[in-house]
Amino acid sequence: MKELSTSYKAVLTTLRSATTVKAASNAVLLQFERPADQSAAMQEKRAGYGQTYYDKYAAKTAEKEESTVATKITTAAQLAERCLDVAQNYKTLYVMGCFGAPMTAANKKRYTQNHSYNKQTARTKMINTASADTFGFDCVNLIKGLLWNWCGDKAKTYGGASHAVNGVPDIGADTMITKCKNVSTTGWANMEVGEALWVKGHIGVYIGNGLAVECTPAWKNRVQVTSVGNIGAKAGYNTRTWSKHGKLPYVTYTGESISTPSTGSGTTTKPGTGATTTAGDLKVGDIVEFTGDTHYTNSNAATGVKCKPGTAKITSIAKGAKHPYHLIKEAGGGSTVYGWVDAADIATSGGEEVYTVVAGDTLWGIAQKKLGSGARWQEISKLNGLTSSTIVVGQKLKIPS
Repeated sequence: MKELSTSYKAVLTTLRSATTVKAASNAVLLQFERPADQSAAMQEKRAGYGQTYYDKYAAKTAEKEESTVATKITTAAQLAERCLDVAQNYKTLYVMGCFGAPMTAANKKRYTQNHSYNKQTARTKMINTASADTFGFDCVNLIKGLLWNWCGDKAKTYGGASHAVNGVPDIGADTMITKCKNVSTTGWANMEVGEALWVKGHIGVYIGNGLAVECTPAWKNRVQVTSVGNIGAKAGYNTRTWSKHGKLPYVTYTGESISTPSTGSGTTTKPGTGATTTAGDLKVGDIVEFTGDTHYTNSNAATGVKCKPGTAKITSIAKGAKHPYHLIKEAGGGSTVYGWVDAADIATSGGEEVYTVVAGDTLWGIAQKKLGSGARWQEISKLNGLTSSTIVVGQKLKIPS
């Protein structure tokens, strides 16, 4: 540090202000170390070393921060999608009274002292041994937390949720079912996606295809996908028989379906039909390249919210709508999309993966991450017709299969 601050001030300035790994790496390579081999290949290789550590420490943090921007849930399908997202993509634990707080030391202390259920020796142990990236929920607080803008931000006390916002009161499961519309004890096979499912003291959300998402201390002791026994048991899922179902008053029911976990066929089905959801050449579950910059809260919304392009998955299709495809960003794909988008803003990636360059990327680093070896960066360069090793944020690159 002394040598840099006295004899190489320009290098130190670059290191402090660089916005990419390669810029910092090249400053050291070309202005400080100055080895005999300063070729483009060597620059890529050296930047790749730095990229490895950036990806391990800094990049993941930046990506997580970007992905934890909350989008207000307005439709029942969105609620069902978010419930499924939590069940599939987050570490969770059943914690009574908790609406999505990460299990930090402070929150562990808070929740092991706030409720008699959590004070039980076994429950206290479970909470205290949970990792800091585990989020706590109970049944009704899963629904409330998501409607209160929970977004999985482990840096925030309640995971990004704000208590009792968006017109959603802090009520229990038994009260919530009384607030629902069209409450019934029959018609299970005709339920709409996003309906509340209730038994005394417990509540869940129907996600379609005979499946529900619920947070329960039973079975997996977390937010989990289960089968609705009133419709029929499904292989691979624990089954609960519910007493009532009804439409929550906090979201709009549009009849939209969502992509649900496969039960062995590898296809996604609409509730009650058994038919694969398709529209043209695209179908639910397809990985596509989102090229636009706007997503919408429903398929016919007049105004949208800005987001970033990149790789995403089709999770629902509304034929004939203004914005017919519902997309959810793919991890590492560069996009922040989580909503309905225009058909013109979707491009299929064919047989090749499409990668969107993010801050700090180098060809070497991308090759290391996507192909398993930084030395394969030239394959990416050749496939994309690059004439130099320079890449820019937002640039889309085909990845060799």
